[in-house]
Amino acid sequence: MTKINVELHCHTYHSSDSLMLPQQILQACDRRGIDRIAITDHNSIAGASETAALAPERVIIGEEILTTEGEILGYFVQEEIPKGLQPMEVVERLKAQGAVISIAHPFDPTRGSRWSMETLETLFPHIDALEVFNARCWNDQPNDKAADIARIAGLHGTAGSDAHAPAEVGRAYLSLPAFSDADSFKEALAHARIMGRRSVPLVHLYSRYATWHKRLGWTPPER
Repeated sequence: MTKINVELHCHTYHSSDSLMLPQQILQACDRRGIDRIAITDHNSIAGASETAALAPERVIIGEEILTTEGEILGYFVQEEIPKGLQPMEVVERLKAQGAVISIAHPFDPTRGSRWSMETLETLFPHIDALEVFNARCWNDQPNDKAADIARIAGLHGTAGSDAHAPAEVGRAYLSLPAFSDADSFKEALAHARIMGRRSVPLVHLYSRYATWHKRLGWTPPER
């Protein structure tokens, strides 16, 4: 069985807190042996589409969608979903387009958005996975709790670096069987192994730098 390395949480300059260009992401994947990568910008698939145009066989079009509670990760997204909707509405919109659905960093208390356990339990029968390893968590506790809950709920686990800068790409990823579409991706998740480690907390400073740099008028260079 052929195994590949898949990074499932990565941002481009289309996210407000990143300056990363598609070419930089693909170059980082080459350096770190990442075979496929999901681009999951905040409430946008523009960066994923732009990156996929450069490497269609490597890129999974994804989106990290802010709901009225926490954030939901969609993979193999065909139509962008706006922020601010109720969680179940986001899930229903993703399911309607055949996307694979995971919950982003569900138990990380440092995020601006928070999930209640009550809401998560209502979503579990309708989603595919929980993000059980996010490299940007400050310690192991949120990831460990997510892994425990995923096992109890019978859900697959996803992992990713939550990269906002090139140095983060591939920090955490899954080793799993090769797949070609959403259905085979879900099958492959059952055989996934988490690889990598948490990033140093200083990576959060880059996100703040990117946010302020954009407020001062940064625009992506012409390519």
